[in-house]
Amino acid sequence: MTNSASNKASRIAVHILLIAGAVLMIMPFLWMLSTSFKSFADSMKVPPALFPAEWHFENYSKVLETIDFARYYGNTLLITVSRTAGQLLLCSLAAYSFASLKFPGKNIIFLAMLAVLMVPSQVVMIPSFVIMRELDWLDTFYVLIIPGIFSAFGTFLLRQFFMTLPKDLEEAAKIDGCSYFRIYWNIYLPLSKSALVSLAIFTILASWNELLWPLIMTSSEDMRVLSIGISTFQGQHSTDYPLLMAGAVMATLPIIILFIFLQRYFIEGIAMNGIKA
Repeated sequence: MTNSASNKASRIAVHILLIAGAVLMIMPFLWMLSTSFKSFADSMKVPPALFPAEWHFENYSKVLETIDFARYYGNTLLITVSRTAGQLLLCSLAAYSFASLKFPGKNIIFLAMLAVLMVPSQVVMIPSFVIMRELDWLDTFYVLIIPGIFSAFGTFLLRQFFMTLPKDLEEAAKIDGCSYFRIYWNIYLPLSKSALVSLAIFTILASWNELLWPLIMTSSEDMRVLSIGISTFQGQHSTDYPLLMAGAVMATLPIIILFIFLQRYFIEGIAMNGIKA
């Protein structure tokens, strides 16, 4: 077999694997979309059918009638935007400090911060609840926003990216009399759009889908978020799968649209992070 034929066969094999992987990734979303148009009886059929026997478009309106979807949507949007903005600001400031500034104990503090990544959030859930109760933040937006505006992962991600930027730019700025904050604001941030977008997407996904923290820290209807509202369709003895999937489609659609528009920056950020330790 010639080299050209061998290369062509390799490319075909790679494309087949990629297509198979893409189908496996898309299938759950197609199943969710299909089930959202089924009747309850149709969704319980064995063996299951990919397409509905009869299309029930009213499932989406039933979701809006059954739960206060608009309020949950607004709460989730407010929390997600606030957390994302907070993380982009605080994590970038901390990352710039670890990447460029010199101060006593910098490496020890950085290692201690990385150690936070090794502790599962469930381990500190009870102490966190006690602290939030003492602050009188339970069942408020404070408890849903403020604890989530800093991320050790986000700091590490941006610190790795900042360390790949040319030091000559920073040195030239210092010679021109720029302060540390101006170097951070006018040089580092504009050059780090892809990394910031990557962190923003990670933060948005985590905040949008979070269930355990708001479930434990809030109790009133006014403070509910989308994940809790949609979970009400899942009962102890039975689950209304068509309404559950219809709610999931409406909740997932904005994230999919956001990723489609920002995927170029996201891929750039992931590809360039971690190049320099």
